[in-house]
Amino acid sequence: MTELKAKVAIVTGGSRGLGRAIALRLAADGVDVAVCARNGEAAAETAALVEQSGVRSLSRSVDVTDAEQVGAFVKQVSETLGGPDILINNAGITRDNLLMRMKEEDWDTVLETNLKGAFTCAKAVARPMMKARFGRIIGISSVVGIVGNAGQANYAASKAGLIGFSKSLARELASRSITVNIVAPGFVPDTGMTGDLPEAAVESMMSNVPLGRSGTPEEVADAVAFLASDRSAYITGQVLAVDGGMTM
Repeated sequence: MTELKAKVAIVTGGSRGLGRAIALRLAADGVDVAVCARNGEAAAETAALVEQSGVRSLSRSVDVTDAEQVGAFVKQVSETLGGPDILINNAGITRDNLLMRMKEEDWDTVLETNLKGAFTCAKAVARPMMKARFGRIIGISSVVGIVGNAGQANYAASKAGLIGFSKSLARELASRSITVNIVAPGFVPDTGMTGDLPEAAVESMMSNVPLGRSGTPEEVADAVAFLASDRSAYITGQVLAVDGGMTM
C-alpha cells in the first residue's frame, strides 16, 4: 500500500506476537514505526526488525497506564520520526479465572492495561492528529469482547469496553478526518483469547470456527494495515472480526 509510505505509526504492546507482526507489516508498507512495551529489550528487538524493511524506528519501555510515560513517548516519536499518523492500541494482558475465583487485583490489572491504556494512548495522540486533520486509531479487541467467554470475564469486559470506547471516539474525531476502528481477532496465537484456559475448553470453542483452524498474527496484521491505509478512509467506528467466521 504505497499510500502508507512516510506515515508514522505507534504500536503499543509491540514486543512480541501480534504487536510485532503488526509493526513488521506496517514497516513493509513503508511506515516508520515506533514500538513501546513494558519489556523495553523486546521492544528494541522489534524495532531492529522493523528497520530491516528500510524504514525508521524507535522503541521505549512504556507502561501504557501511566499518562506521563505515554506523553513522553508520543513527544519523542513526534520529535524523532514525525506524526504520529497511526496509533495501534494493541497492549493487553490476561489474568484468567472463573468469577468466583477471580482476585480483585486481577480484574483491576486487566481493565487498567487493556482499557485505560487505550484511553491514555488515544488521548495523547488525539491533539496532534486533530491539528494535522488526519489520523488512524485502531484498537485490537477480541471476539471475546463480542460473545464473552467463561473464565475471562475481566478480559472480555476490557475488550468490549474497548469497542464502545472506540466507537465513541470515532464520533468525536470524524470531523477532523480521523478514523477509529477495531480489529477483533478470534483464535490467533499471542492475542490473549485462549490465555490460560484448559485445552478442553479451547478445543470446544475451536469447534465453533467455520474455517476449522486458528488464524495467524500476519492475517490480523493485514487487516490492521488495510484500516491504516487510505483505502479505508470512509470506514470508521467499525469492528472487523478476523475470526474464521466464529462470530458471524
